[in-house]
Amino acid sequence: MKTLKRIAIVNAVIVAVTALSAFIWVGSAREKKAEHPVKGKGFAVLELFTSEGCSSCPPAEELLAKMEKESNGKPVYVLGYHVDYFDNLGWQDVFGSPENTKRQKKYSSWLSAQIYTPQLVINGAQEFIGSNESDVRNAINKQLVNKQHTASLAFDTRRDGDVLKIDYETKDTQASDDLLFALVQKNGSTHVQRGENAGLKLSHVQIVRKTLTLSLNNAKSGIAVLKIPKSSNAEKWEVIGMVQHKTTGIISAVNASATF
Repeated sequence: MKTLKRIAIVNAVIVAVTALSAFIWVGSAREKKAEHPVKGKGFAVLELFTSEGCSSCPPAEELLAKMEKESNGKPVYVLGYHVDYFDNLGWQDVFGSPENTKRQKKYSSWLSAQIYTPQLVINGAQEFIGSNESDVRNAINKQLVNKQHTASLAFDTRRDGDVLKIDYETKDTQASDDLLFALVQKNGSTHVQRGENAGLKLSHVQIVRKTLTLSLNNAKSGIAVLKIPKSSNAEKWEVIGMVQHKTTGIISAVNASATF
């Protein structure tokens, strides 16, 4: 009888120890899991460098418009930069600017790539011909599942006539990051009279009209000011903001305003 009692006691102790071990293991696993925070959501920033004087660019701009239309509700951000180095070949792009050409030259340095049109850059990390739909779609899908982004950007815009004030706040950025705001004209069109696209009416979307770059070395928040170009007042506008590493070009956060 005593032997049975001893066996029962031993079994009870074994069960208790096993249960306690299981509790400790589960608790440790939960604690370890909590050490890894949830990372940021994937996104795709498409930056197309184009020109009204380039005969290869209209198909790329049509694809950009298609991607912009399909991006509704998705974290896909589209920007069209009209460069000015085609302006001496017969037609001056009405949306072209040295500022946009300068940005493309930065990407040439960051990505060790040639400068050409139509060139598309995604998330500051990869470049390819902007009219290649399969490459564009594959790159977007790849970036949308990229969960490695940890920085964040939030901002509000206030328009007062032709002046736009942007109240911004960033989190988890690095001292080597810049904050770039792009003022985007939602749509535009031009009847091209000369050059490679003479006789064509070209339609554009997401036209970058102005950019402003701020260093995040010290201030993580503040107020930025952009002046809206004089127009017919019929244009719709949007602001797209990006956190970008100043030596690699990698974009780690992005956001956009409502259309105004």
